Amino acid sequence: MEAKEIILQTENYVRELLENDHSGHDWWHIVRVRNTAIELAVKEDANQFIVELAALLHDVADDKLVKDEEKGIKQIENLLTYLTVPSKEVNHIIEIIKNMSFKGGNNTPLHTIEGKIVQDADRLDALGAIGIARTFVYAGSRGSLIYDPTIEVRESMTKEEYRNGKSTAINHFYEKLLKLSQLMNTESAKQMAEGRHQFMEEYLDQFYREWNGKK
Repeated sequence: MEAKEIILQTENYVRELLENDHSGHDWWHIVRVRNTAIELAVKEDANQFIVELAALLHDVADDKLVKDEEKGIKQIENLLTYLTVPSKEVNHIIEIIKNMSFKGGNNTPLHTIEGKIVQDADRLDALGAIGIARTFVYAGSRGSLIYDPTIEVRESMTKEEYRNGKSTAINHFYEKLLKLSQLMNTESAKQMAEGRHQFMEEYLDQFYREWNGKK
């Protein structure tokens, strides 16, 4: 099967799975991550086929969205095998998907440029104006408050604590979002992250002024 057809069928598969998601991990999140990843792949001279497939599939087995992460990984393997993707490339894509999520900062380092690019693209979508919007959508989907000054920011967490512990949308900025610009892998992504990070800091300054009735 030709690469274009593999991409198209993967696209259709992921769109069907995620187009009705309401947690900020919907089909359009996938589109943005895919587009950013392709742009980074060109700049960093990476394998665009691997990057695009991993970007399209990166949330299919994410434990934020599925109950059984291993089952999700198996579904990805089955899909790629059905689409005649060579086993070496399947293994590369699976390695990226299994290790790219933030998970409270408890990460296995990604060793290939393709993995680093897809991770950067996903993290860039958690920054800036879109990142702020997605934060509140995700908090609402989990029943979390916008802000509660009595709930302290968590400094270190296990994966389980990060996923299921009590937090707020504003706390999430400190528990994850404001850390991401320093965790980018590629120079291209670091440059893109800088302005988005600054925008989030400006937003928080405005949020606290309004919260305290000062503006």
